Amino acid sequence: MTYRTRLFGIVFLAGFIGVLSTVLIDLNALVAVLPVAAGKPLPMSPWLIKLVSLIQPTVILGAAAWVGVLLTEKVRLSAPAFEALARRDSFIAALRPQIISGVVGGVIGAAAVVSSWIVARSILPPEFVARAEQFNRLLPIPTRLLSGGITEEVLLRWGLLTLLVWAGWKLFQHGNGRPDTRYFIGAILISSIVFGIGHLPIAAALGSISLPIGLYIVTANSIFGLIAGYLYWRKGLEASIIAHMFTHLGIIGAAYVTR
Repeated sequence: MTYRTRLFGIVFLAGFIGVLSTVLIDLNALVAVLPVAAGKPLPMSPWLIKLVSLIQPTVILGAAAWVGVLLTEKVRLSAPAFEALARRDSFIAALRPQIISGVVGGVIGAAAVVSSWIVARSILPPEFVARAEQFNRLLPIPTRLLSGGITEEVLLRWGLLTLLVWAGWKLFQHGNGRPDTRYFIGAILISSIVFGIGHLPIAAALGSISLPIGLYIVTANSIFGLIAGYLYWRKGLEASIIAHMFTHLGIIGAAYVTR
């Protein structure tokens, strides 16, 4: 087995654990929160729905994991701990330099997201606020940490951000030398906005999306996307994963305190 194959397997497996964690969601309780589905029975067994819903994210995850394996080295991006594991070196030794940066990024991210919510809830429709808070309480903590923390980082940073940097480098720098800083900044901005937009379907399921709701969803999530993108660029994928997990922990803690 080659180094690239091992690295792909490690990154994919890490992300797939997050995909699998979505089966912990109580679909019956979740559907009761969604206005479009309230009072309607599920069309099939909850477990069958969960199994079917694993297919699409798994395929996309596989593509993102392979894109990262092919392109990260070319554009000087990395996942130091996963790469060490693929080389059969010490995972912990490679992870250690990223921990503090990841935790700090997570604290900043949680503060930014929670502050955004405190400001936004006063201007958003009360029914949306109530459904959003109920929805967040229904998401299992392992799902938030693993699916949000790992899977989303593999998709948005390891996959998309890397691809965007590589595309800019190939198009405008003809693949010569180290990619210019502007390509990293542009990729971080674009991937952050995509990350924010990616949360709109959830908001739509909680009710119709108005301009204030849409702006809040995209802005709040994009702010964290900037933090995660910067950490991936400067420290490594694992730093962005740690930051994402700690951001969720901060949001969970804030929700618990303000109940």
